Amino acid sequence: MPISATARPTVPPTVRTTRGRYVGEGADDTLRRSLAALRASGGIDDFLELPADDTKPDLVFESRTRFGDGVGVTVRARLALSPAKGRAQERDWLLVAEAERPWDPSWPSPVTLFWPPEPDAAWNHDPASGLRPGEINPLPEDDKDVRRRLRDCARDPWYVHVVVHEAMTPDERGHVPLAHWLPPGLRHRVVEHRAAPQQARVTNWALREFGVEVPRGGAAVLPGRPVPQGYEPDAFAVRAVFLDGTEPTDLVDAVLRHDALPRELPGPAEEALTALREDWHLLTLAEELERERALVAMYAEALDAMTKSRDLYREAAERAHEALAAYRETGGAAPSPAQPPRPRTPAPLQQLTRTLERWKPGGSRRGRSSEEETASAPTPEPGAEPSDKG
Repeated sequence: MPISATARPTVPPTVRTTRGRYVGEGADDTLRRSLAALRASGGIDDFLELPADDTKPDLVFESRTRFGDGVGVTVRARLALSPAKGRAQERDWLLVAEAERPWDPSWPSPVTLFWPPEPDAAWNHDPASGLRPGEINPLPEDDKDVRRRLRDCARDPWYVHVVVHEAMTPDERGHVPLAHWLPPGLRHRVVEHRAAPQQARVTNWALREFGVEVPRGGAAVLPGRPVPQGYEPDAFAVRAVFLDGTEPTDLVDAVLRHDALPRELPGPAEEALTALREDWHLLTLAEELERERALVAMYAEALDAMTKSRDLYREAAERAHEALAAYRETGGAAPSPAQPPRPRTPAPLQQLTRTLERWKPGGSRRGRSSEEETASAPTPEPGAEPSDKG
């Protein structure tokens, strides 16, 4: 398969990205209260709010913490909250987090660095489908709605979508979400769809164009778009999922393997990652000192390059003056500066000279042959004196 010349970069192993929608009012106040509580409890080291302006309408929050035992791994996260839209005052948000080493699924989800972990939280909605990640989302009853939803979710580059078919209507034990069994870092990245027992045929009909088939009483992990390299539909289909309260180990393994595939970095996430790396404001004292030292080193390097350039220019000028002086001592004239090439047209003096030459004795007029001039010359009469004119 030919590789596209415009292939987008993949998500670095140190980075986690996600997005969502806050349904309701007061998204910014919810973030401020949550961040303040997280800092007070030690859930994060610190946070910073960057107000919006005319050029950047999004409200940006920065948060940093450390994951892992001992000293821990520093994690920097950035959440951009878009302006409110519609009567419901819904606000989309985009989060990107980067660690000092590859991301460990056992670490907390990056959304916990900003949002409060409340049940039925207003912030936990997928902007594209309106579904809730980490919870069970039954498929619609209408066949057309089923096809529309699954087609859209199969192309989603942000979340991992899993379709589970119920072989029979489960009891209370079968209503445990798949996210309950996943590592903390994946619980807010997985959207679980539940197909009722009578929806097996319409589910596979909706997924036929993607080559995906959900086994009866089993499950399948949808590919996303673009399809990650290494994704094979059969490798991410689980033949049986027992909805009896026991851990679905095969399905959990399929989700973990899908999460490990190289995924393309969406355009908005790429811009957010660039801002996280190049426009980060929440610095520690040590980081500020390191940045100032880097600036001093950069300025010193630039000054050194300018000094070397000045010395080289001065040396070249001195050599040019020496060469000019030596040339003058030999009696030669100073060379004239280089002139741009002139068009090859005769100078006026040269044209006048050529015209006069045509009328000199013994000369011939250009454009007339000698025979024509001889024929046109007057015949002298017998006995006439030769004329002085040619």
